[in-house]
Amino acid sequence: MIIGGSSSQKLAANIAHEMDDVLCPLETRKFPDGERYLRIKKEVDDGVVVVQSTGFPQDENLMELFLILKTLRSMGVNNIRTVIPYFGYGRQEKSFNSGEAVSAEVVCQLIEFAGASSVYSLNLHEKSICDLFRIPAFNLSAIPAIARYVEKNVEDPVIIAPDKGALGFAQEVAQILGCPSDHLEKIRLSPEKVETKPKNLDVEGRDAVIIDDIISTGGTIVNACQILKEHQVGRIVVSCVHPVLVGDALLKIFTAGADDVVGTNTLKSEVSNVSVAGLVAEALKKE
Repeated sequence: MIIGGSSSQKLAANIAHEMDDVLCPLETRKFPDGERYLRIKKEVDDGVVVVQSTGFPQDENLMELFLILKTLRSMGVNNIRTVIPYFGYGRQEKSFNSGEAVSAEVVCQLIEFAGASSVYSLNLHEKSICDLFRIPAFNLSAIPAIARYVEKNVEDPVIIAPDKGALGFAQEVAQILGCPSDHLEKIRLSPEKVETKPKNLDVEGRDAVIIDDIISTGGTIVNACQILKEHQVGRIVVSCVHPVLVGDALLKIFTAGADDVVGTNTLKSEVSNVSVAGLVAEALKKE
């Protein structure tokens, strides 16, 4: 049995279809003061899969997740596998300065307390978040799904990481497709002048696919598009796992020269064209 929270209803339905399982109806609404009401409207099995992304509005989506989990426990469900496609508060997994809240650790503890038996997420910002759980936690990769999209839609691409931190994603896509990859690197030409360019490859005339795990404000991607345009690439396709896309991020990316932007459906957005339902279902079937 699959339960889809407010933030992931379509994805939950797709996962249920992939697993040949049933969706459990869920009623959720807000009281006039903003507090949330929730009711699970069907008898449930002893094993349930809950699907709920915890992106914006993070606090509301997390509270709904906690209510779902705790309610299932009160109904006698012992095995609650919890799929959190995008893990909100996942960027602060340790304290960088004295007095900082380690928000990822707090969220992990609350998910456990609410009743999750295991947790599945996709391309966590830091893999070490899995170690903050005392229950089984799995960090799945949506990169193969993105690679399949690129294979169908881009001919003879070069895969570009917008910075060194995303190089692993670019290399993973390139290895799947059998094509070259590179990352943009800053080179200091003088104390006053810095040049950013592809580290190893000549990209002139090539179709470039920029890949990152998260696109939030879009600043890094805008910079990458502008640099690739200066190096006279062909088409530019921007791709990511989690299309957070704050404010006018998407508009800025297209204005910078992107021909297409694609993300997965870990979050709902107008570019969420790559489904992770199949890979999540596959992981759930293994357990």
